[in-house]
Amino acid sequence: MSATTAPVTVTGMSTHTQQVPTKETGATRTSRKRDKTHSAANGHNLETETNQTESSEAKKAKTVTPPSPIATKPSIHDIFKTLEYGPAPEASNVVEAWLDDHKRSFGHFINGKWFMPEGKRNSYESRNSVNGSRLAATIQGTTEDVDLAVESAKTAYTSWSILPPHVRARHLYSIARHMQKHARLISVLESMDNGKPIRESRDSDIPLVIRHLYHHSGWAQLMDTELSGWKSVGVVAGIVPWNFPLMLLSWKVCPALAMGNTIIIKPATYTRLTALLFAEICAEAGLPPGVFNVVTGNGAFGQELACHPDVDKVAFTGSTSVGQILRQETAGTGKKLSLELGGKSPVLVFDTADVDSAVEGIVDAIWFNQGQVCSAGSRLLLQESIAERMVLKLKDRMSHLRLGDSLDKGIDMGAIVDPAQRRSVETYVERARQEGADVYQACASIPSKGCFYPPTLITNVQPVSKVVQEEIFGPVLTVLTFRTTKEGIALANNSVFGLASSVWTENISLAMEVAISLKAGTCWINCHNKFDSAAGFGGYRESGFGRDGGKEGLYEYIRPAWQNRIQPVIDEAKYASFGTSIAPRPLNPSQLTHGYPITSTINTQEVPSIDRTYKMYIGGAQKRPDAPYSRPVISAKGQVIAQVGEGNRKDIRDSVEAAFRAFPGWGKRAAHNRAQIVYYLAENLEVRRMEFGQRISDMTGDSLEEALEEVDCSIRRLFHWGAYADKYGGGVQETTLYGATVKIHEPVGVIGIACPTERPLLGFVSLFAPAVIRGNTIVIIPSERYPLSANDLYQVFDTSDIPGGVVNIVTGSQEHLTKYLVEHQNVESMWYFGSAEGSKFVEFSSVNNVKRTWVNYGVSRDWISSEQGEGEEFLIHSTEVKNIWIPMGDIFAN
Repeated sequence: MSATTAPVTVTGMSTHTQQVPTKETGATRTSRKRDKTHSAANGHNLETETNQTESSEAKKAKTVTPPSPIATKPSIHDIFKTLEYGPAPEASNVVEAWLDDHKRSFGHFINGKWFMPEGKRNSYESRNSVNGSRLAATIQGTTEDVDLAVESAKTAYTSWSILPPHVRARHLYSIARHMQKHARLISVLESMDNGKPIRESRDSDIPLVIRHLYHHSGWAQLMDTELSGWKSVGVVAGIVPWNFPLMLLSWKVCPALAMGNTIIIKPATYTRLTALLFAEICAEAGLPPGVFNVVTGNGAFGQELACHPDVDKVAFTGSTSVGQILRQETAGTGKKLSLELGGKSPVLVFDTADVDSAVEGIVDAIWFNQGQVCSAGSRLLLQESIAERMVLKLKDRMSHLRLGDSLDKGIDMGAIVDPAQRRSVETYVERARQEGADVYQACASIPSKGCFYPPTLITNVQPVSKVVQEEIFGPVLTVLTFRTTKEGIALANNSVFGLASSVWTENISLAMEVAISLKAGTCWINCHNKFDSAAGFGGYRESGFGRDGGKEGLYEYIRPAWQNRIQPVIDEAKYASFGTSIAPRPLNPSQLTHGYPITSTINTQEVPSIDRTYKMYIGGAQKRPDAPYSRPVISAKGQVIAQVGEGNRKDIRDSVEAAFRAFPGWGKRAAHNRAQIVYYLAENLEVRRMEFGQRISDMTGDSLEEALEEVDCSIRRLFHWGAYADKYGGGVQETTLYGATVKIHEPVGVIGIACPTERPLLGFVSLFAPAVIRGNTIVIIPSERYPLSANDLYQVFDTSDIPGGVVNIVTGSQEHLTKYLVEHQNVESMWYFGSAEGSKFVEFSSVNNVKRTWVNYGVSRDWISSEQGEGEEFLIHSTEVKNIWIPMGDIFAN
């Protein structure tokens, strides 16, 4: 072996393996000796390929050494001299005893006790992914089990939801205390069931579970004061994945219980045991029966739970593909839904970064929990000037990572959760190799048996490569380079996901500007994978919607106090034909009470009125519809009072393009400037108060007094939302981080809005104003029956300094236009106030890019009421929550 080359390759892993040239110091030699000794103990030879291919003749030629004397226990002097790793196992006896207490067989936990159904049931064997040993058997649930669990939760809800907040706070506090008492048992079981290192479950996962319990105990106490005007949802179904079985369970359970809901948890197939242990601890802590239930089963069983008619809310964490299925299965049911889905998080390292700190951060970003993290920093973006140096340092660091038994406190990485997942990871890597990528795999030790996969670095890839674009969910890191900051941001945002990101630089101004520019729900600065109960975690785009943690996460488990659960009845024939449209035809004169066309009187002579056909309003200009069709607007008296353009797919396309172009500039405008524009709009509307009132009266048949009330309410509403333009920007979250965690309420992007038929002016203003003042651009479909108030408004827009493309108005068939809006990839959110069938269509079709939706399920609201027409829910739907984590430590490092 060369004196200047350290062995870092994993044998048999890649034809593209490399060796990293390093200058061998005394410390390096000691490290190599330590690594080699431990590797042999773990059953995997990590010697170089030269040594492995040594000829048999050469081996025979070697001098046979005499047998060594009987090994003696090394002295303290020897240990300090060699610094060899010794085994540091965590005892599993307490877990084995708990499993034996239950005869290693578990049923469901329903209504505060264990439930083992009668008769023969299929079961699933939970196994230790490190050594394959059997842990326990759990049953596969059926429809009857779902019914029983939901009935139990529904019954418990009637009493739990009306408990005083302080009592619920005490229950959560009690669970937190009991979790602390059993923390070691839980940590060891989590590592045995999942395969993650005991250091991670003991020092990260379980403390964070306990932190969530304490934090949400506080929110339970404060619900009446901090969340007045809101109420609990009902029965919650929580479906959690296998990568953080208990931690992600707590992210659903804690806010649900704090807000007065009851919950049923369906854990992942691979990792069921800690959820069942948690249920037993809840019972020990005195949680009332039925408030928390655990049922086990396969994926179809989870879908059955989510679709149960008495489940009011579904909270899911898992893959994007399964989240899309759940979105479609629950569409049109009136259930609340939050999805925390996949990710492909970028790690941007600038030439102003502390390179050595960044290397350690990258290790935490991608190889934490074997890379089985939805927020794993799996896309490394390096500024070109430091790329080569960073890759060399990273390869050297990989050579010191130790893989082994999850209960060994000295290892860095444990086992992949299941052989099927390991095969999936290997398939991605092999495909990258076949496409010509350079695959580098290295570590200090890896057992020869067990479900292990080495840390992997893939270079020479393209932005469109499969390993760059798709979530691998394993210890695989890809590398791309960039020259300028704008190029780095563009590469980072070149993804269908938007869950998390990190920025590495010592330039705080650069870090903040890049963080704000990244399309991700969380951005860490000079760190990665930091979590806390006080800061919401969740994504943009195909990473889902909704947040877990923080006050922002509570809104997923509550609804406005005036609103009840809607369970719409869908006319399947209407649903099947939703979105179809036939162009308008000439009107039958016999169907018009007052005839057609309208006449005017000039100098006592009656003459035909000049035809008026309103155009679309797209990109700040009046545009004719793509197709030469228009539709008549008929007054309450049966008289045609005007014509409006009949929009189609191409008009929607043009409007979305205009909104998309306008969004970057409008979103970056100062909030004060946006407020001034909305105030100016109110000022101009008041000048034309009588005209707008008369128009509403003519269309709807309301009295002029009632119509003027609607105009006046619209003006007040513009002032209301103008006031919020600079008062809903976010805040500082009080996390456990030594530094600042800044919550920013970002605009969503391009929002599609379908207005209600009723209140043609007020409904329009109530929906467009909150979206626009928070920095979004919109494509809006006015009232199909009474569109003229919206058309008259674009003349007001022209005199109120609204930039072109911020508001785009397309008239026509609401159903037809909604279909193309919700299916458009560049529309980030769809608000729909129409039929129950349309609501189902919007939710079902939103899966194409997992856009956010807000629908009314065919139920009208009182737009005059401030409670229903201008509540906080409008702001929530107008914003995305981004949390930026900024650590400190230059002066004090505590």
